[in-house]
Amino acid sequence: MIMLGIVLLVVGYLTGVQIIWILGIVAVVLGAVFAIAGSTGHAIGGRAHWF
Repeated sequence: MIMLGIVLLVVGYLTGVQIIWILGIVAVVLGAVFAIAGSTGHAIGGRAHWF
């Protein structure tokens, strides 16, 4: 999800479309939260592991 957010940030910046830029920021933040929560051992979305 972090990589998707980075791609959206770049595309939004290059095209000048504000909504894509905002979605990129949201995706990066959510990806970072999920990565931190997953690394601490908390279940994400009812699952202990994501494969």
